[in-house]
Amino acid sequence: MSKGKFKIFIVDDDPWYGEMLEYYLSMNPEYELCRYTTAKECLANLHQKPGLITLDYGLPDGNGTTVLKKILQTDDTIPVVIISAQEDISTAIGLLRAGARDYIPKDEHTKDLLWNAVLRIREHQELKEEVDHLKQELGQRFSPDKMIKGNSTAMQKVFQMMEKARHTNINVSISGETGTGKEVVAKAIHYNSNRNAKSFVAVNMAAIPKELIESELFGHEKGSFTGAVARKIGRFEQAHQGTLFLDEIAELDLSLQAKLLRVIQERELVRVGGNERIKLDVRIITATHRDLAQAVQEDTFREDLYYRLIGLPLTLPPLRDRESDIILLAKSFLEEFCKANKLPALTINTAAKNKLMSYPYPGNVRELKAIIELAAVMSSDGEIREEDITFTPVGTSKRGLIYEEKTLQEYTIDIISAYLRKYDNNVVRVADKLDIGKSTIYKLIKDKAIVI
Repeated sequence: MSKGKFKIFIVDDDPWYGEMLEYYLSMNPEYELCRYTTAKECLANLHQKPGLITLDYGLPDGNGTTVLKKILQTDDTIPVVIISAQEDISTAIGLLRAGARDYIPKDEHTKDLLWNAVLRIREHQELKEEVDHLKQELGQRFSPDKMIKGNSTAMQKVFQMMEKARHTNINVSISGETGTGKEVVAKAIHYNSNRNAKSFVAVNMAAIPKELIESELFGHEKGSFTGAVARKIGRFEQAHQGTLFLDEIAELDLSLQAKLLRVIQERELVRVGGNERIKLDVRIITATHRDLAQAVQEDTFREDLYYRLIGLPLTLPPLRDRESDIILLAKSFLEEFCKANKLPALTINTAAKNKLMSYPYPGNVRELKAIIELAAVMSSDGEIREEDITFTPVGTSKRGLIYEEKTLQEYTIDIISAYLRKYDNNVVRVADKLDIGKSTIYKLIKDKAIVI
């Protein structure tokens, strides 16, 4: 809300009339009034940033239209109310079209009309300030450092890519295992971009039946199919001038991929059963846990659509490759859970931390959050102990077991590659961790069996 007094300029070459308006408006102690008799005086004082200007149409050094344009050229956020003895309706319409906020004739109703006009304008400005403040709060709430915790080298690279993404409207494709936080990253990019005032619309492509996905994305007209009892606006239209997040994009059926490609290329759509072409301005962020490039090679994903969507590729590392972030995230989840459930603050003892660090987290960040919340419920005496931490059978069913048919050499390459990713391609450290010779790793890199 506005602080301090609301400054009003009264510009009228008739001293008596200007004094009358000043006296009437001064009845509100929240108003600070400045009176001028010429356009020159008014324009020379615009640096004071008035909240409102009442402007007489007929001034000795310029008519209302000319002065209005000069005011708005200097600062188009200042509301201007024209007060005039002119009775020509076309003049009033012309001034309103030129940017005047209101037009009030000089008669016995002027004072009341002006009083109401000031109240409306002030209310509008306060609402605008409140919206701007809420937008700022929203941006802070969705700032990357508040939404996404991580100090690891792998996450610092993610933050760098997110920073590049938020400054442009380029499409973004996010890849990573299930539970790594792809939608959280998409929201952080949107709410810190120049589209943050518009909608962030998320669609899980895998959760919508094939026969409904076209209507869901593009909308439909009434009667276009059985059950279409009314017009429906699709997700693309909902995201106009904002961001459309298409999660699990690799699950989209090939037949619908062609329609999606056309909408992206043409920047317009036609609702199912309709004829009207609807222009679109949508930024698209996609996410998948699958390798889209491989899907293209396997002919399950269109190559032309792939290149339309790939934009800025951003890969989220699995939690097992973010070793230094595990305890950081655990503490953050614990604090959030205690606060949400009005529990006293809890700590994690050393043995519990060691147990958390020893687990590979096949469910990634999402699984860690569930583990910590359960541990908080099971804990006592203000401390989470080792026995409070439970790893579910689902979480351990595949990780660490050989569940694909590969040669020993292939598994060796997989293990070394995973450790190189985890330790930022530090060959010496990986050799030490795996208890193998550095030359073994260097030979695999030289032979291109491992790409770093």
